Formats: sequence, structure tokens, C-alpha cells
Amino acid sequence: MFGSGFPDNLSSFIVFFRQFLDLGFAVFSFYYISVLIRERRAQRMIRGLFFLFIIFYVSDRIFQLKLFSFFLERLILICSLSLALVFQSDFRRFLEQIGRWQFDFSSSNSSLPKEDSAIDEMVEAVKDLSQNRVGALIIVETFNTLEERIFVNPGVQLNAIVSKELLQTIFQTKSLLHDGAVFVRGNEVVSAGVILPLSDRSASRQLGTRHRAAMGITERVDNCICIVVSEETGSISLAEKGTLNRPLTSTKLKELLEEKLSQPSEGEVVTGVSRLSKKLSFGGRKFLANLFKFGKKKKLLEQQKKRN
Repeated sequence: MFGSGFPDNLSSFIVFFRQFLDLGFAVFSFYYISVLIRERRAQRMIRGLFFLFIIFYVSDRIFQLKLFSFFLERLILICSLSLALVFQSDFRRFLEQIGRWQFDFSSSNSSLPKEDSAIDEMVEAVKDLSQNRVGALIIVETFNTLEERIFVNPGVQLNAIVSKELLQTIFQTKSLLHDGAVFVRGNEVVSAGVILPLSDRSASRQLGTRHRAAMGITERVDNCICIVVSEETGSISLAEKGTLNRPLTSTKLKELLEEKLSQPSEGEVVTGVSRLSKKLSFGGRKFLANLFKFGKKKKLLEQQKKRN
């Protein structure tokens, strides 16, 4: 009635539709995660993980490279767990949205401030602390994940959104956490009361323990900067790579923070999963382009053989 070729065409269509649906759901999942996590440094990690997934899909489904696919599958699992650990607060919000059947695809989220807003909050807090001569030390992660094991003491976990009021409260002299540093990652205050390693370099007598701590941590790692407010003079300093830039006005501090946090520096050190993610994010497009070129060449060779 329908012709002998219909069942074969239908089964082929079903197989194609399943593969298309499978790949579509995977791409949609990566897109939703990228919408959920908006930090610039996280975007590179998500792109890197996505290209790992594409390579795994091609090697397993098309070329059927079992051993290589087995290695990629484990690598993707490790990278996914690393990403979940670094951005655990964002993933908690993701699970809460699923539990409430609320899915936010907007480009902005009122519950999370943008990085520019976090910079404004830090600058305003530092300005008030400076005017009141309240000592403060804020370590800010730049683009790569800062390993907390470099700290002498990791302090108390907070995982709170950066705000002027929170920073001012932490550094009040009656607060139990005012002597240590505050660790800021993106839009989040990760911890407070952090004890940093001190610099061994000789410094001016005008510089206290906070300044030596800021110099010490930035000497050991390149992917962070430190904001220091002197308790005696109220002067503002910014430490980077063991060097103090001081004294600064609040306007100059804001300019420097925007410059340091808006784009990676030339000597940026990329470590761990972020290094792999960054290389894959830049090399992924090239890999896919070469893969498609290889497919086109293969088709042309097959057509030439048929003609001959």
C-alpha cells in the first residue's frame, strides 16, 4: 500500500531524529548552564567542557574509538565535578529552580550582581573604611582559580554576595573576623578571616602586617590582587605581583579594578582545569573546522572514485 521502501525510510528518519534530539538536548543543557553561571572566567571553562563533549561524541559515535572515548568520558566527568565544586552556589540555585519548576533564561539575574556592580560595592566599602580609618585587607581572584591551600588559614566560609554593608561589617574592630583578609571570587565573598603568608622582603616602617600579607600572597601567585586599607593613615593600596601601588583614591582604585578584572593580563598563569578549558575553548573551533573539511574531502574522493 505504501510501497516497499517506506519502512526503511521511516526507521532511518527515527534514528536521525533520535540523534538530533540527543545532541539538541546536550547543547541546550550547556546553554542553560552558561546562562546560569555568568562569570567571565567560567565561560571559558564551560566552552572548554562543551568542546570536550563534542570531541567525545564524534570519537564515540562516528569513529567508534573505544579507548579514546573511554578516556574522554572520564576526563569530562572530572572536569564536570571540578566545575561543580568551584561554582557550587550557582549549582545550588540551579537545583532550586528545577525543584520550583522555575527556569530563568534572561540575560540578567536580579539575585546576582554583575562583576561591575561587585567592583562598585568593594570601592564604596573601601572608601568608607578609609575615611573612618578602619583597617581592611581584601584579596580578589582575577581569572584563574586561586587554590585556597596557598593560604596559611582558609578562614570562615561565607559564600555570600559582595555588598558594601557586608564588607564594612566584617572589618569593624569588634568583629571576630576583622584581623584576617576577605577572599572575593567574582561576585561572591568566599570566606573571611583568611590568614595570608607574609612577604619576606623588607618594607617601609609605614607598612603594617596587612601590607606585608598583601605583598606576600601576590608574590606567590599571579592570579590575584589585594586591596589594603591602612588602619593608621586610612590610605588605600593595591598589591599585585608583590608590588604595592599607593596611595590611591577611590576613583583610581575603581579604574585599576576594572582594568585588572575586565581582561586577562599578558603574563596570566593558567593552571589546572582552567588551562585545559582555555586551550580547548580557543582550539575547539579550529578542530571542528578541520573535521568538517576532512568530511568534505572524503566525500569528494568517494565521488571521484564513483566517476572513475
